Amino acid sequence: GVLIVTPEACWLPDEIESGRRLFGVAAQLYLLRSGRNWGIGDFADLDRLVAIAADRGADIVGLNPLHALFMDDPEAASPYSPASRLLLNPLSIAIDRLPPGPRLDAYRRSPEVRARIEAARATAHVDYTAVVALKSEALRRAYADFRETADEARRRALDDFVAAQGEGFRRGCLFLALRESFAQDKPPRPDWRTWPEDYRGPDGVGVMRFMEDAPEAIDYQRYLQFVADEQLAAATADARARGMAVGLYRDLAVGADSTGAETWSGPEAVVRGVSVGAPPDIFMPIGQSWGLPPFHPRALQEEAYASFVELVRANMRHAGGLRIDHVMGLQHLWWVPDGMSPADGAYVEYPLDDLVGIIALESHRNRCLVIGEDLGTVSDGFRERMADAGILSYRVLFFEQDFNTGAFRPASSYPAKAMAVCGSHDLPTLRGWWLGVDNDLKERLGLFPGHDETAAQRARRDRDRDTFVALLRADGLLPAEGEVDEAAFVQAATAFLAETSSAIAMVQLDDITGEVQPVNVPTTHREYPNWRRKYRATLEEIGRDDAAWACVRPLAGR
Repeated sequence: GVLIVTPEACWLPDEIESGRRLFGVAAQLYLLRSGRNWGIGDFADLDRLVAIAADRGADIVGLNPLHALFMDDPEAASPYSPASRLLLNPLSIAIDRLPPGPRLDAYRRSPEVRARIEAARATAHVDYTAVVALKSEALRRAYADFRETADEARRRALDDFVAAQGEGFRRGCLFLALRESFAQDKPPRPDWRTWPEDYRGPDGVGVMRFMEDAPEAIDYQRYLQFVADEQLAAATADARARGMAVGLYRDLAVGADSTGAETWSGPEAVVRGVSVGAPPDIFMPIGQSWGLPPFHPRALQEEAYASFVELVRANMRHAGGLRIDHVMGLQHLWWVPDGMSPADGAYVEYPLDDLVGIIALESHRNRCLVIGEDLGTVSDGFRERMADAGILSYRVLFFEQDFNTGAFRPASSYPAKAMAVCGSHDLPTLRGWWLGVDNDLKERLGLFPGHDETAAQRARRDRDRDTFVALLRADGLLPAEGEVDEAAFVQAATAFLAETSSAIAMVQLDDITGEVQPVNVPTTHREYPNWRRKYRATLEEIGRDDAAWACVRPLAGR
């Protein structure tokens, strides 16, 4: 047996322990525009954003998941349905930060390549197909240069990096190499469930043969992780050098895609034939099914939680904070059988105390605070249990409401052990909420069960808008009388955020740049361009736009 001794609560930085209230900027890395990136935000852009945010007084830069996606299926862009949560997304690698080499340098100088980069950079939405083609070609050349020209110290650094990783990491790199090979079949076979029987798990005879025959294909995947890790580490070091109390906070998705590395690598630990989701609620009246197979709770216990430990450790790496998406999954998950409606699902219990203890232990080992995204249906006593464990709650302004009276909570009543936010990747921007853009989209996309529900949601938004404005007026954040436009509302809402009692207040970069359209509409796939809408301004413009940052001034003075 294995004995795991855990602390009672997660680590918190001294600044929070002493009662200081921090603020940060939440951004989605892939949506960043700059004059140097290749059509998608990368780790060099992250460096730039850290510098900009630090100059404005921020102690945190929050990110969506950095998990590896499917390079052979570029348009499968959701960071919450990744190929692996143990690996980083190679698309985040800044090509111009890689060591020079003859093949890569020639590729970057090519007029045809430069034109393709400019075209990818100019789009309003991330063109994942174009970006993957550009970056894959560059990364292959960088790897070839590494194999031919890297000195002994550089080669040893890669070997040491790989040796320090866990079994899930090694199997993940093996899986991605195999998937790339099968994706080149005619017709392509990227889904491992369609591979020959002796390739459908890490111990298959065919897999052993592949490891002997194609070591370079596996080494290439390890190299990508090595350089991605280096660049992420540099951004974290920069945040610390600038005196940020937390620096980067990363995000851990609730699951990985059923066709990805995690299911293939440890099929005994993952339940097939069901998906994680959420029961119907006010936010999503039809419920949700996310297409993510869950961990088997008993299998986790039988392996002494090795898979869970590696997962948490990988996502706390180079991070001052970790946001756990759908943190209620530590207690129970809503399982939806394949082919059935989310409303037909059921809760399955998980060993809450064990999982929380492991998170607390890794939090101290990595000096990484933990935020639990606790939106939706939350059991009685769960938030209190999280608070006792030092896991910060995740409080969205427009959900902090008495749903019987419609009254919004005053800023002074927000819990101290919490992160207060105006929105998230699943919610409308402040301007979008004010204008009702989210309800317009849900109606157009057929996400309301019927006309009555559509009318009810629109009426509710009208009431909520009036009620929230009244609260802002009462707090002196808006004039007592007169019309309120969306710009004044954004300014007042972020000032309200600054007044909350919560240890951390996060403003979305979307609200600083004045975005109206959401980046994601939950439960949609091809119907809406999720995870693609870039920020309207480049990082260069964002850095010098004092007017855009006006809404942040109250936050910097918390």
